[in-house]
Amino acid sequence: MSKLPKEHKFLDLSDYGRPVARFIANALKHTNFTPIHVTIGFIISGLLAIYCIIQGYYWLAVFFLIFKSILDAADGELARIKQTPSYTGRYLDSVADIILNALFFISIYFITDTALLVCFLAFLGLQLQGTLYNYYYVILRNKFDGDTTSRVFETGTPVALDGEKQKHVNILFGLYTFLYGAFDKVIYKLDSNANQGDVLPKWLMTCVSTFGLGFQLLIIAVMLVMGLKAYILPFFLVYTIMVFVFIAIRKVFY
Repeated sequence: MSKLPKEHKFLDLSDYGRPVARFIANALKHTNFTPIHVTIGFIISGLLAIYCIIQGYYWLAVFFLIFKSILDAADGELARIKQTPSYTGRYLDSVADIILNALFFISIYFITDTALLVCFLAFLGLQLQGTLYNYYYVILRNKFDGDTTSRVFETGTPVALDGEKQKHVNILFGLYTFLYGAFDKVIYKLDSNANQGDVLPKWLMTCVSTFGLGFQLLIIAVMLVMGLKAYILPFFLVYTIMVFVFIAIRKVFY
């Protein structure tokens, strides 16, 4: 199942790794590898990227950051190919992402003279950006009967799907709400009527996709190898302004 019907797909700048992700998923289709195994793979890749950042191996860090992004897409692709969607995988993916994001920023703080407050605020900005992207994207997917494992409003523990345990869903949903709840509430407060508005145009969704984690990791990777490591955290802090710009555009025109 595709995330969106063909006629409503947009250029997702954060999804550049999708072709390779599909290749990996197809290669694993008839194996015992599960989407959870692939998620564990991207966690390992992310940790290796952090190690390389701290050690100054920036080109290796780029490889592992991009590979992490590819595997982050591959786990969902494998779930769709094997027709084994799960809330366990959905929440494990998200919990792993936010923890790795925090560690990415801490590692960049460690190798630069950036103030700790800037690091903290930049991380909050990064998560708000990603939350807005996911909010608009999930609304779009739900409107057109796309992949609905993700929900517009994560207000209650979902019932486990076939092949997963309710206990695992409960634990991971609890972690998800603890780590993401505040960001979800802020974005909802800023644009609570988004799901009642018009379908967002493809150009706007493409712009908002710069908030997607894949694109965020690409920015980090490019800035590392360009010798701009000291500007990474300030960039994400300042770029958070665009959250309010995109919401304003959505409210005024759509």
